[in-house]
Amino acid sequence: MNVITIQILLIACLVSLACTIPGTFLVLRGVSLMSDAISHAILPGIVLMFFVVHQLDSPFLIVGAALAGLATVVCTEVIIYTQCLRKDAAIGIVFPLFFSVGVILIGQFARNVHLDTDMVLLGELAFAPFHRLIVGGVDYGPIAAWTMSGVVLLNIIFVALFYKELKLITFDYDFARVIGCRPLAVYYGLMLIASITTVGAFDAVGAIVVVALMIVPAATARLMTDRLLPLLLLSGATGITAAMSGYSFARWADVSIAGSIALACGFLFMCAFGLHLFGNSRNAFK
Repeated sequence: MNVITIQILLIACLVSLACTIPGTFLVLRGVSLMSDAISHAILPGIVLMFFVVHQLDSPFLIVGAALAGLATVVCTEVIIYTQCLRKDAAIGIVFPLFFSVGVILIGQFARNVHLDTDMVLLGELAFAPFHRLIVGGVDYGPIAAWTMSGVVLLNIIFVALFYKELKLITFDYDFARVIGCRPLAVYYGLMLIASITTVGAFDAVGAIVVVALMIVPAATARLMTDRLLPLLLLSGATGITAAMSGYSFARWADVSIAGSIALACGFLFMCAFGLHLFGNSRNAFK
């Protein structure tokens, strides 16, 4: 196993771990497709910030993308709060609107710039180790590894600081509001780190894999336990297993790494789903 392979696996595992932390709470709250909404809705944020800084490699693009993701969440929650539509309908209305605005802005004002929808939706993990962090002539390794390490640390700190509040708003939102733990602020904090995670990960693995890693490992773990802490740990372990096995399969079959990781997520879910059904059927005959 060479250095490049180790770095690819490291980045894949960091992305998996970063995605599964907020993804677990999204799945439990029944808004798992919010990750899909955020991954598409960040496009206008990137485009608008590019118009300000005129640099594709500027870190301000990440800021613009994160703000666009948070704006998507706020707009969706406003619609949900009115109780005129269900959660899935609200999500399905807002994110195509944001995404279409980004597509129109690119088509009208950025035709001659290497900025397109593929830049957001697709990512190639095999190329991530070659985008290096070089400071003062010293090579500190892949930028994606440093970025995702920071995102993982941020997510862990957020969950550690607000674990009790997150548990309350996930399982009993009304009780959390009654005892005054500011559930709305905690929820928007969760959505902010979900946006930051999505923005940090899509350049390395692509938005499609980000959505798969946010939803499927958490759903898989949910079939195996009802307790929050074991659920978080199992979700992270499932995501890392999918990343490593998906990359191994991609090398063996010479196919897309991103597609293989998403496929591994689905395979692990089907295994857990089969065991869950088998366990329920055995209990039914006792």
